[in-house]
Amino acid sequence: MKSSHKKNLDIQARKYSSQSLGREHIKTMFLSSLGSMLEFYDFIIFVFFTTTISHLFFPSTIDPFWASFNTYSTFAAGYFIRPLGGIIMAHFGDKNGRKNMFMLSIVLMVAPTFIIGILPTYESIGYLAILLLVCMRILQGIAIGGELPGAWVFIAEHAPPKRLGLFIGMLTASITGGILLGSFASLAIHSNYNAQEINDYAWRIPFILGGIFGIVSIFLRRYLEETPVFKEMQASNSLVKVPLKEVFKTSKISIFFSILMTWLLTGCVVFLILLLPNSIKKPIGANDIQIIFIQIIAIVSLGVGCIVSGLLGDKFGTKRVLRILSICFSVSCLLFFHSIYGGGSLGLVTFLYALTGIFGGLVIFAPLLMVSIFPANIRFSGLSFSYNFAYAIFGGLAPILVVILNNYNPILIGYYLAFLGLLGLFVSLSPRIKF
Repeated sequence: MKSSHKKNLDIQARKYSSQSLGREHIKTMFLSSLGSMLEFYDFIIFVFFTTTISHLFFPSTIDPFWASFNTYSTFAAGYFIRPLGGIIMAHFGDKNGRKNMFMLSIVLMVAPTFIIGILPTYESIGYLAILLLVCMRILQGIAIGGELPGAWVFIAEHAPPKRLGLFIGMLTASITGGILLGSFASLAIHSNYNAQEINDYAWRIPFILGGIFGIVSIFLRRYLEETPVFKEMQASNSLVKVPLKEVFKTSKISIFFSILMTWLLTGCVVFLILLLPNSIKKPIGANDIQIIFIQIIAIVSLGVGCIVSGLLGDKFGTKRVLRILSICFSVSCLLFFHSIYGGGSLGLVTFLYALTGIFGGLVIFAPLLMVSIFPANIRFSGLSFSYNFAYAIFGGLAPILVVILNNYNPILIGYYLAFLGLLGLFVSLSPRIKF
């Protein structure tokens, strides 16, 4: 593709998104965000019950380390399969429309979530239970592989350019809302049922509810309209026959920087929010309920940080704000982990966790970069491949790395997160990209 043609496509994209903020924008943002929140709840609820699942779906005779390792590996299976789902959905999203794939992803998520909620355990059917559990996580991974990239592209192509940071920030905050919803579900289960009741049946309730949430998401997305950018590309015959091939041909630098920013994103979401609470329970002397509350505070902080980061990026420039937040994130990670393993009080640990979560709002600069640097007619494919490939590696290996580091020296997790903050600084200083 000629560079002038790429430029023309992006001019079209800006033209069709340049209207001021109005009722249709708000409707699109609300329906997209709510649907994404409910779908992400379906995918993430697994992590809140990993301990219970490790007891129920793996032999009781194996070492506790290997039980945790196997359960987290099952969790990781959903990440490793994401690139396949993302590539397929993005291909058709760039050829046949963003909305169609937006709808398909939620349909593919509903059934596996519900089925996990009714699966027989290892005690009932032996190793078949493990196989079925892994298969359901794989199906969920295929669905989520197209969901978030599709949502970012869909929102970006509806948003006014001067509000792009806010729109991406709101959508990404809704994803953290899905994690928050999972936390509330976990809190409700642990508050209303004892350990034996949870093992017997109560752990299934959040998964069954997830299937119901998925049906609500399908209903909501019926009211969304195809993006004006895609409609214009159809009208002008600007679509590409094999979008991913064009991505590799013209956008290698964009792929590289997208992978770096996704690596940073996995640190903030998978390490900091999803996996860390179980790791810090013992060193800070907290019980299950306290850990859930601490995690909820961190999730809310991350959601607030996403919105604030988007607003600041719109006002002061994305690269400038990314530069500042990257430094703040690295410093706060080190302070936070030294407070955990240096005898800090529960109050201090919670405060630093919340502060780190706010600075973790820099995760929105990953999608902001990706929707900006890939041309409109290969945007979905470029974003989806880069994001899912990086997430499969860095997100998929994260649970295993956490188990290993916790058994060696857990404070190294803090240094790992600080390093990821420096990746954001590197991207913000690079003259090779503009966003």
